[in-house]
Amino acid sequence: MKLHEVRVHPSKSLLAREDQLAWKIAGVAADKVAVPRDVTEMIINRMIDNAAVAIASVNRKPVVAARDMALGHARRGGATVFGLPARKTVSPEWAAWANGTAVRELDYHDTFLAADYSHPGDNIPPILAVAQSLERTGRDLIRGIVTGYEIQIDLVRAICLHEWKKDHIAHLAPAQTAGIGALLGLKQDVIFQAVQQAVHVSFTTRQSRKGEISSWKAFAPAHAGKLAIEAVDRAMRGEGAPSPIYEGEDSVIAWMLGGKDAIYHVPLPEKGEAKRAILDSYTKEHSAEYQSQALIDLAFRMRQQIEDFEAIEKIVIHTSHHTHYVIGTGANDPQKMDPKASRETLDHSIMYIVAVALQDGAWHHVGSYAPKRAQRPDTVRLWHKIETREDPEWTRRYHATDPNQKAFGGRIEITFKDGSTLTDELAVANAHSLGARPFERADYIRKFETLTDGIISARESARFIEAVQELPHLPAGELDRLNVALPNGALLEGKPGIF
Repeated sequence: MKLHEVRVHPSKSLLAREDQLAWKIAGVAADKVAVPRDVTEMIINRMIDNAAVAIASVNRKPVVAARDMALGHARRGGATVFGLPARKTVSPEWAAWANGTAVRELDYHDTFLAADYSHPGDNIPPILAVAQSLERTGRDLIRGIVTGYEIQIDLVRAICLHEWKKDHIAHLAPAQTAGIGALLGLKQDVIFQAVQQAVHVSFTTRQSRKGEISSWKAFAPAHAGKLAIEAVDRAMRGEGAPSPIYEGEDSVIAWMLGGKDAIYHVPLPEKGEAKRAILDSYTKEHSAEYQSQALIDLAFRMRQQIEDFEAIEKIVIHTSHHTHYVIGTGANDPQKMDPKASRETLDHSIMYIVAVALQDGAWHHVGSYAPKRAQRPDTVRLWHKIETREDPEWTRRYHATDPNQKAFGGRIEITFKDGSTLTDELAVANAHSLGARPFERADYIRKFETLTDGIISARESARFIEAVQELPHLPAGELDRLNVALPNGALLEGKPGIF
């Protein structure tokens, strides 16, 4: 890996394109280096993971709306849509919209956290949609996906977005674009223009994850994928982009991030170096914000020592800056303590999550957020006794570059009314690669079978699992086998719109 210094340059300096971050990203995408076997295996795992959470959410309201919109753009020889039969295809950017929303809706797929945060599995829907539409091979798809993961994770390692109240899709859209460019084997100058276009149009505010969180949280990554496909299409037709998009006087760094004096150091693979960033990401065992994963496991462990929840006086969660300010009491969002809050808000409330995990000793992607569950009086009482505090040591570990030090958990201190205390801590979730039970292929398959049980047929489940594990060998024209279909008549329809 090589660190690249990125900062604002005055227009009169005429910064050469070879010195621009977007050009360097494009160079990584254009480098047709071999994909290591363990990376390929992890891509298969994440495709199983994406399909699992997409089918589990297939009839939820935002997903229904996105699918109905996509169906207004039917195209023969296009891309498949989760839930629909493979023969029914739509234009690729609309397939990316529908499938990206389905993947993101439950907040239950993979994650990478560093200077910023991300769900790099969001790269898969638009890259797959283009691969299906243009009849590429499984190996082409692998090259595209590994590139998307690499670019997003490398940007997340270096450039903080949430500090400047920008949503994380600003790193996702250029990654999706680079992945599509790699999939199609485009030249570096074409990818360069497409990446700049994608960056330019994908900077949005963090209000989508603040206060009363709406379904846009699910739509946002899908929107980035749609923008990425459109950016690549325009660049392939010879269209240019605002440049330099990162380093210019009126660029995103100058006015949307750290400003004219900011300096970032972005790591990128050197030419000929394998893209392995996907191996540094991690999936979720529980359907909730990633920073809650270890704390859910910790709550399961601690509840075994609690005889009477009404005897609890207060609970303090000592954790990282990010956890405290994004999903903790440091966010100062009253909605995070509201029993009538939306699911999207509750899964960003560590106070609610820990309360339910302590009481139930289990987590369910639907039941744990049901209004009846959230409004249970004893849960509300316990929930409102919980607060978070930033701990410098947990913040240091959150940002650590040493994987053996990096941690996203915390320490829970429970004080009882009689003055006694119960304290325990957990650094990483059980499913993390360094956790008590790291996720392997069998775990991904079990997650898929659990989440899709009763939604798809056993035959369709087995067919998909067989097909996805043949990914490196799928020939051109057979990527539709990676779709998952529901039985006829099982898909809901939503309200009509324009399309």
